[in-house]
Amino acid sequence: IAVIDGHNGMGHVVAERSMALAIRKARKYGIGMVAVRNSTHFGIAGYYATMASDRGLIGCCGTNARPSIAPTFGVEPMLGTNPLTFAMPTDEPFPFCLDCATSVAQRGTVEVYSRRGRALPAGWVIDRRGRPRTDTDQILKDLGRSEAAFVPLGGAGEETAGYKGYGYATVVEILSSALQSANFMKALLGVRNGRPAPIELGHFFIAIDVSSFTEPAEFRRHVGTILRQLRASAKAPGRRRIYTAGEREYEATQDRLRRGIPVPLGVRQDMEAMRDELGFKTLRLPWERRRI
Repeated sequence: IAVIDGHNGMGHVVAERSMALAIRKARKYGIGMVAVRNSTHFGIAGYYATMASDRGLIGCCGTNARPSIAPTFGVEPMLGTNPLTFAMPTDEPFPFCLDCATSVAQRGTVEVYSRRGRALPAGWVIDRRGRPRTDTDQILKDLGRSEAAFVPLGGAGEETAGYKGYGYATVVEILSSALQSANFMKALLGVRNGRPAPIELGHFFIAIDVSSFTEPAEFRRHVGTILRQLRASAKAPGRRRIYTAGEREYEATQDRLRRGIPVPLGVRQDMEAMRDELGFKTLRLPWERRRI
């Protein structure tokens, strides 16, 4: 077990080092855990969990974030979108990797809808009176002002079990702050005494060496068999495939390696504006070169 102070540095750096340390500890003791405080946004949680699965270990990690989820029966943003992420090695070309927020959606998804000029589906975001919001661009502004909030996984209220997502978000908040005496919930708003302040996040990283429990090859085969049986089960009418976590991401990676990465129009415009603002007048971006 270790506690690391990120010193408000780049979250990606401290997160990679922390999972590497957890892996070393797991190799020595069977399980290793590292808790981090005073960090910043660390990007894709699945990257760190798969650091472990790529080495034949089970990986788990999580982070708190700026408050944006309202608790069940509440309307005020209190918890971050708080991903709880797991990765496990299999006997297939890709691991089982579940990397998702504990809210129905997250800000990045709203930003994608905004770039495409689309309204949000009802049931993702509520206002201060508990009413559903779909006005994408205004939601992006109101999330930062605590005038809008995401609902937890399962949705608002109890009918569709939103209390489960709320509970898991709380688990991540506790593991991202209590072990390392770090900031939590409203202390992560980025405001102190009415003035902007660093958003000092907490993370946690766990690695488990499966060889401490069973033969690694047998573990991978066992996990792979579970996943294959899930995919082979009866399909709903009109559905050709059942996926397991990490499968679509693996296929998308293979497609990107073959055909390149699509860049939406909104992102292109942002990159062009940034290029122009920084004065890189001779820099032509790939899609511009193709127009010549």
